Amino acid sequence: MKLWTDAFTDNGFMPKRHEFDVADFGAHGDNISPALQWSDLPADTKSLALTVYDPDAPTGSGFWHWVVVNIPVGTQGLAEDAGRADGSGLPAGALQLINDYGTRGFGGAAPPKGDKPHRYIFQLHALKVEQLPVPADATNAVGRFMIHLNQLAAATYTGLYEIK
Repeated sequence: MKLWTDAFTDNGFMPKRHEFDVADFGAHGDNISPALQWSDLPADTKSLALTVYDPDAPTGSGFWHWVVVNIPVGTQGLAEDAGRADGSGLPAGALQLINDYGTRGFGGAAPPKGDKPHRYIFQLHALKVEQLPVPADATNAVGRFMIHLNQLAAATYTGLYEIK
């Protein structure tokens, strides 16, 4: 299973367009999710999920920037800015859960100014069910629980980001 983007190299720095935009965090980017592509899914995959996680966030438990479930198995990627809050950039049936910013959709990078580069781990999950039984108002923790309960395989791609 493979996951990639042309927006930045694996373990390379993400462009400012993928930075969050919230003055309280010192971030002033465009909050645009990168275009993503994938291939070589397991033959018995019935749906997909996507998560974006910063394990370096100073929270004691990391920070979840994006959780998307119920992506149809025939989908081969997501276009740039698919993570818009209204969900209009996603394939029919896909559901974005509330991220750790407390918003729906992609929440861009916003590490503390002057901190070391943070890792943003994009992970695609191949699932054994056509749809996860999560309501639209489910927390991302519930969504991630259901993802891991039904996961067949996963692929990761990591971007780095820092605010100087």
